[in-house]
Amino acid sequence: MAVTKTSAAPAGTVLAFDFGTERIGVAVGETGLGVAHPLATVSNRAGVERFRAIEALIAQWRPALLLVGLPTHADGTPHTMTARARRFARQLEGRFTLPVAFTDERFTTRAASSALRDAATRARDRKTVRDSVAAQLILQDYLDRRLAS
Repeated sequence: MAVTKTSAAPAGTVLAFDFGTERIGVAVGETGLGVAHPLATVSNRAGVERFRAIEALIAQWRPALLLVGLPTHADGTPHTMTARARRFARQLEGRFTLPVAFTDERFTTRAASSALRDAATRARDRKTVRDSVAAQLILQDYLDRRLAS
């Protein structure tokens, strides 16, 4: 996974988002520690409520950066969700005046589901945390790449 919007990434707390049509997974991490944690799953049904929930997370964690997973086809070409995730990122940037970066998120939801199955998590519990675990994987990859460079 590679960051697709380049700029000097600020040090500090990062909130990462795994954007989906029904749910948005959220993870939190600290650039200095290099460790990501699943945080929350936000309903993506109503825009006002979605942004209120995100606003509360931003107020609580005071991130220096918002990271949005950018979905693409397996070969990296964009599809419908790519445009929707980009629009969501623009909305985050406009509403919260924080820097927003993108990173490749191919296969993270699948990897999160697999990890939760391997951990013997009950099926109904997997659905509620899968998206925040996917956001954790997105953020952990970003932090690992940041530390390696």
